[in-house]
Amino acid sequence: MKWIHLTLAQVSDSPGISDLSVEIAQNVLTTNNVWMMLCTALVFIMHLGFAGVETGFGQAKNTVNILFKNTITPIIGIVTYAALGFFLMYPGFETPGWFGFDASGWSMFWFSPADADITSGYADGGYTYWTDFLFQAMFAATAATIVSGAIAERVKISAYLIFTLIFVGIVYPLIGSWKWGGGALDDMGFYDFAGSTLVHSVGGWGALAGVILVGPRIGKYVNGKTVEKPGASVPLAAIGVFMLWFGWFGFNGGSVLSADPGLVSIVLVVTCLGAATGGLGGFLAAYFAFKRLDLGMLLNGILAGLVGITAGADVFAPSSAILIGFISGILVVFSAIFLDKLKLDDVVGAVSVHLTCGIWGTLAVGIFSTNPDHSFITQLIGVAICGATAFIAAFAIFYILKVSVGIRVSEQHERSGLDSHEHGIRGYTIVYDE
Repeated sequence: MKWIHLTLAQVSDSPGISDLSVEIAQNVLTTNNVWMMLCTALVFIMHLGFAGVETGFGQAKNTVNILFKNTITPIIGIVTYAALGFFLMYPGFETPGWFGFDASGWSMFWFSPADADITSGYADGGYTYWTDFLFQAMFAATAATIVSGAIAERVKISAYLIFTLIFVGIVYPLIGSWKWGGGALDDMGFYDFAGSTLVHSVGGWGALAGVILVGPRIGKYVNGKTVEKPGASVPLAAIGVFMLWFGWFGFNGGSVLSADPGLVSIVLVVTCLGAATGGLGGFLAAYFAFKRLDLGMLLNGILAGLVGITAGADVFAPSSAILIGFISGILVVFSAIFLDKLKLDDVVGAVSVHLTCGIWGTLAVGIFSTNPDHSFITQLIGVAICGATAFIAAFAIFYILKVSVGIRVSEQHERSGLDSHEHGIRGYTIVYDE
């Protein structure tokens, strides 16, 4: 059955339309909207997955600090996106450009009554205006969370919060507007279905800038060797990865922007195949490199496959998804090894997962897309423009913070753990009765 996708206005304005047709259009709108709200909830729960991964891979002495950051990040993301980001990202370009701001949308958002006309038929009848905002706000908060994991265990909370405000409020939505807001990259033909570049690589570039300027943890690199720092909870890290995989059903499935059964189905199949073969690639590459069954690389391989498949989940055939995911899993392992050789300390592998595989997935659109209009050169140009902007902006923000308020905790606090010094409690406490 062909999916019906009509606005209520189109149905109502048609001559001789029956009440049944109006009811069908209303039901389609409701179905689309319910699906989008469900996907919004799935993307929201990904923050719990990020918290689990980061806490599990981080040291026990920093558990509360990590959880605090992962809790406040979506709070900042949602509020900042409502205050500014949403209207930068969707500025209503009259002609495709590089900067715009929807002032009328800002006023409509903040001062419209709950029953205003903007609550129905938004996005060509797909879902409501409010649902669109909430879905996009979850994406914005995700970009900041990527940075959190990379620079964990030594960054000042105050510096991280300031960075997040600026990065989520201005940098992320500005770059997003160039494609999703109808800007210059969209006009160029650049394609990014659900954010391999616009979400993951943007966050990954921010993470890389942070890792460079914050520096490695004390004792991470000694006499040319990388010292492993055991995570607080391997089971929690595994739970976090499965939670992220679960949330990706909403991340990619919701990016269809309707409940179109055929398109949603193939997107979810492609997403799962990419995740599965990503895990396989990570496991095999790690065994080749380390001669052991490395659970951490298996888990990061799954995430790598998910990131890699996200740019073209609606234009990749299942056979292509298997290869793209597998290559993503291999890339994440050797990217992590390369970063360690450069003494760039990334606690959770965020740069390797989100930046390296985000770039690969976006370029893969130009190689494997079933749409002949997608060009590798165009994808490469888009990656370069977004990457340069995100990295320069993030580096500038972190650098200004470094020379002003400072971005790293004291050596004493880092050695003894951030939980006791910044939060007054520990994440793991055993109380013995006397």
